[in-house]
Amino acid sequence: MAHDDTERPEPTCSGASSCAADPAAGDWPELPAPLRARLAEIAGTALGGLPAGDVPTPLRRFARFTPAKRARLGGQVLVARLQQDAAFRAAVVAWWAENRPGELELPEPSSAGPAGDPPVPPGGPGAPTGDTGAAEGTGPSGRPAAQRAAGSPVDGTIPAAEAGSVADPLPAPVDKLDAAAVALLTADPLAHRRVAEVGQTADLANLRAERDEALAKADKLTAELERARAELVEERERARALVGERETEYQQMRRRVSDQGARLRAALDARTELEEEVARLRGGVDEELARSRAETAAERERADRERRRADAAAGQVAAARQAAREARRGDEVRLELLLDTVSGAISGLRRELDVGAGGPRPADLVAGTGDRGTGARVAAPVDGLAALDALLTVPSVHLIVDGYNVSKTGYPDLPLADQRSRLVAQLGALGARTGAEITVVFDGAAVIAAPVRGSRGVRVLFSDAGVIADDVVRDLVAAEPAGRPLLVATSDQEIVRSVRRRGAHTVASAVLLRRLGG
Repeated sequence: MAHDDTERPEPTCSGASSCAADPAAGDWPELPAPLRARLAEIAGTALGGLPAGDVPTPLRRFARFTPAKRARLGGQVLVARLQQDAAFRAAVVAWWAENRPGELELPEPSSAGPAGDPPVPPGGPGAPTGDTGAAEGTGPSGRPAAQRAAGSPVDGTIPAAEAGSVADPLPAPVDKLDAAAVALLTADPLAHRRVAEVGQTADLANLRAERDEALAKADKLTAELERARAELVEERERARALVGERETEYQQMRRRVSDQGARLRAALDARTELEEEVARLRGGVDEELARSRAETAAERERADRERRRADAAAGQVAAARQAAREARRGDEVRLELLLDTVSGAISGLRRELDVGAGGPRPADLVAGTGDRGTGARVAAPVDGLAALDALLTVPSVHLIVDGYNVSKTGYPDLPLADQRSRLVAQLGALGARTGAEITVVFDGAAVIAAPVRGSRGVRVLFSDAGVIADDVVRDLVAAEPAGRPLLVATSDQEIVRSVRRRGAHTVASAVLLRRLGG
């Protein structure tokens, strides 16, 4: 329960007793902590057994607590009330004398003044003098017996609590703490001395504790010092052993260095002799080496000449073989085309002579497909889709396309690369439908990107630098054997006139684009 330890209530009257001035109130010395705790315990124990009328009002809230709790929570208030309220002190002393007789060790009453006079407080009027104290009880050294019993200094100095008068001998109590508490409760004139004795006892206990602690630390430090000394001795012995080992190793290393020095001198002498021998041998070897190098260089030069001659001969042989293979391949192609043409001519004769199946064929209706073997007849142009389809069905027909002429006619807005790709794709589809051989020629001078690869059945050619596609078209027509049906797709009239004189049929670019669907 919370309480205000600073509360200092006025003394209250309880029961039929009247309030009287307390001559000892407020005259208590400063109390040591153990004495304050003991006074709080004594008052707290008695508080629960006192009549309600004898309990001061500020302490009634603690009456329902246990004695230990009263002393813990209301200790300061209880001690303050004991100091200020003489009636409460008397009630507490009476309760202990009545209910717990003998538990508080009360010393024998101290000697008083004349009969009927109250006890005289220390230092007050009528206090005994130093001669009286010496007459009443001193030891052989002239020191009061009570001072010897309380452990006062041996030099005979008087404690501060006893200043102003020489103290009378104190009866030796069983418990100094209880004696001081009872002296305060009963307003004993020796109360100040009892309190001082408790303080000295507490100080002495503290000093003894500090002494014991210091002795323990000293013992610990002594043990550590002994251990350190033992370790130092051990380290010294170890250091001596190591020094001996290092000295032995040093002597061994000196012997080894001496042996190595002798070996090194012998090796240096041997190396000097070998260097002289090498120098002597090198004189003859250098001449032989120079002569061998000259011979090697001459042989290498001759071998290079022979290798160059062999490479040139091999190149000539390879070129001759390549030329022979190309000539043979060209002859075979011309022969194959001639055979195809002859086969077509035989088939035409069969249809004209009505040999085999009756009725005309689409190729018979195409104008200008007469015999060109004489070279006197000029091929006719192809003007419509029907004539174009009929000519494309002729066996072994070869369609040669002027690429940019057709693509720029059909889709001039596209880039050249897209024009080429679109035209080649459409020609591939046409070749797949008709089976005709198709070749498309583009100018190669303006081609920057990778050339278009031909689709299946379409040959894509690019003119070389300095050569226009028109000349390539003419060369293709001239390279074909006489008698093979040729069809050139272009709107360039110069190309039309030149290829027609060689017997090739021509078709305008617009007509071919209509067939291609472009």
